[in-house]
Amino acid sequence: MSNDSTKFTRLPATAAEREEEGRATREAVLEFWEERFGVPPETFDDHTFWERGAGKLWVYRGTPPSPVDVEGLGMTFLRTRQEHWKPTLEAVQRFGEHATKNVIHLEESEARAFVAGHGQELDWDGDWGYLIVTHDLAGRREPVGVGLYVYGELRSQVPKGRRRDLDD
Repeated sequence: MSNDSTKFTRLPATAAEREEEGRATREAVLEFWEERFGVPPETFDDHTFWERGAGKLWVYRGTPPSPVDVEGLGMTFLRTRQEHWKPTLEAVQRFGEHATKNVIHLEESEARAFVAGHGQELDWDGDWGYLIVTHDLAGRREPVGVGLYVYGELRSQVPKGRRRDLDD
């Protein structure tokens, strides 16, 4: 079965159940979130994972009726058909509060630059790659998006249509 960009197909639970080589599995998705961000697998116990097209994963709470003819299912969650898997902004904002590693916290001016889409030189002594970016909002540390940290620079991965200039 090849991936069809017009249909959602549920991820196989394990590699043994996979029909197409290279396709993500539920087991691999849970392992990625746990290894990269420290998010416990049980965080996703009530969720199902779906693929639409090659490597565009969606997460859905529960199990939808089948068959289902829809344009969207739950929310976009993860891009997997590239060298490094990339979580979406929506996934990080929804599940990032459970992360215990590869989380970078930004102060006010840094957070403003980040949501505006700007890269910035920052000290980070953790892993390079995709990070969960947090900032204090309403007295709580909240995930605001995905950053890519390489060569001493945090590059904002906030999609162009979601960027905001919050300077006065």
